[in-house]
Amino acid sequence: MTVLNSKIPAGPLAEKWSSHKAAIKVVSPANKRKLDIIVVGTGLAGGSAAASMAEMGYNVKAFCYQDSGRRAHSIAAQGGINAAKNYQNDNDSVHRLFYDTIKGGDYRAREANVHRLAEVSGDIIDQCVAQGVPFAREYGGTLSNRSFGGVLVSRTFYARGQTGQQLLLGCYASMNRMIGQGKIEMHERNELLDIVIIEGKARGIITRNLVTGEIERHGAHAVVIATGGYGNVFFLSTNAMGCNGGAAWQAYKNGACFANPCYVQIHPTCIPIHGEQQSKLTLMSESLRNDGRVWTPKKKEDAVKLQKGQITANDIAEEDRDFYLERRYPSYGNLVPRDVASRAAKERCDEGFGVNETGKAVYLDFKYSIERLGKDVIEARYGNLFQMYEKITDQNPYELPMQIYPAIHYTMGGVWVDYNLMTNIPGLYAIGEANFSDHGANRLGASALMQGLADGYFVLPYTIGDYLADEIQVPRIDVNHQEFVKKEKAVTDRMTRLYNIKGSKSVDSFHKRLGNIMWEYVGMARNEDGLKLAIKEIQKLREDFYKDLRITGDYNAMNIELEKAGRVEDFIDLGELMARDALDRKESCGGHYREESTTEDGEAKRNDENFAYVSAWEFQGEGKDPILHKEELVFENVKLTQRSYK
Repeated sequence: MTVLNSKIPAGPLAEKWSSHKAAIKVVSPANKRKLDIIVVGTGLAGGSAAASMAEMGYNVKAFCYQDSGRRAHSIAAQGGINAAKNYQNDNDSVHRLFYDTIKGGDYRAREANVHRLAEVSGDIIDQCVAQGVPFAREYGGTLSNRSFGGVLVSRTFYARGQTGQQLLLGCYASMNRMIGQGKIEMHERNELLDIVIIEGKARGIITRNLVTGEIERHGAHAVVIATGGYGNVFFLSTNAMGCNGGAAWQAYKNGACFANPCYVQIHPTCIPIHGEQQSKLTLMSESLRNDGRVWTPKKKEDAVKLQKGQITANDIAEEDRDFYLERRYPSYGNLVPRDVASRAAKERCDEGFGVNETGKAVYLDFKYSIERLGKDVIEARYGNLFQMYEKITDQNPYELPMQIYPAIHYTMGGVWVDYNLMTNIPGLYAIGEANFSDHGANRLGASALMQGLADGYFVLPYTIGDYLADEIQVPRIDVNHQEFVKKEKAVTDRMTRLYNIKGSKSVDSFHKRLGNIMWEYVGMARNEDGLKLAIKEIQKLREDFYKDLRITGDYNAMNIELEKAGRVEDFIDLGELMARDALDRKESCGGHYREESTTEDGEAKRNDENFAYVSAWEFQGEGKDPILHKEELVFENVKLTQRSYK
């Protein structure tokens, strides 16, 4: 049985990372060029890791399923990136960022990992400025900061409403430099379908060329998974349609534990669903909550008129508006964490105060900030976001409030990793959103970009050397090894089996069914009966999938339906594991909200006595129940208290 060893260093919290770096092994420059590293994913985590390790001298092979590495989904991040630089002189610090992140994650993250994240956050900003990332600046030239949910200071650096894009371009430029020097071998339109383990160590991957349909073998001394999260298990999410959990799921099926799969973040600031044919949801940046006020009508009759289109928001008098976040959480107001804001919006809409035709929307109103600051200031801060909103909804947010509603956004769960970011499979690493490590049960806004770049620029390049120092004498991995042959056959057999079902229903029809099950029973609110029903429904869906799936197109060529079929097959299995994990965790914490576990005033209620652990699930084979391992969380530097943002 797998034994989890987090490898958290001993000593005072503030000294763990520096002492760990001093103690671990280092690979000399002459030996780095003997070693090959595969990095799967070219978003901020994977791209920064590939660029950094190539610059250090390793031979890097980078893979992405997109037609260019710069189209990784990190490009869609809008609002900003956190760092504890205290530029606003508002008493920010490494410790405050550490504490806010632990508290924001509802005390379900490792102290050591989170403190390291806070420590390196400032270096990320310096790195990105050096790359030319055009962060917003004050009149005097200093970098601007704004606030994000769950904190009382301004520590979020931003580039208007396109921060992810600008950070990714800096990262991508660094990658291209290494590609030009021959240190990165880039493989676009290439999707990981399996991982090759030889004598207990990760030694390569099996991929499919998405243009030709050809199956390929790639070997390396270490493999890094940096493929983001699994939010698309819900079908409708803020993720791009191509985002999937396939690489992380293959790591799980090869023996890597999957941690906290039930921890899924619902983002409160998304454009509401508008039709049955919709394929994804659009995120409106959390940064908008800095200057926008969230409200619904106080009177239910006003809400009914809004739903019927008889009046607009501007027809409702000031005294008849319920600024419910400001009312319920006076200390943080509109900047409460995402899970808190999402549940509050759902509660208002469930009570009948929703403001669109479906009753599933609340207002995000900029009237007051425009009156206070002027339209020019708001346009300078959020102009591209306002433009995007108007293009999608055909409503001018300068004149009418935005309509928003919560949607699936980010996954805090992921592949279990130790302090070195290595899974329980030697040589297999997971970084960024693909791992579970830094956010606990809820991620604070602007911390995803921070974690991805921290892992890629300032953590993995140090820790991977501790493993590779013992691999210097290992020759280049032979892709004709029997394990590569066996895994290639397994991949081919799987794809052939899916292709030859020849049923009557499309891949998307099964994906939508799964999404409906997940949203209904494993979504914003969960209970024991619903989770048990979800597991049964998913198992029935799996049976139907294998009986009635139809994949059109040619097998040995570009075939988007065949790509999607493999991803949805993984999503079905992953959805069941998420429901199992949510059923096992009989408490409410962060994004995991069990209706049976609430405080008297309706807030999430943790059970620290029984559930202060990381749940790490180990695959036991098809059709067999996974084994649950528990990594106990030890808190020596923060006091466990029920979160309060009031």
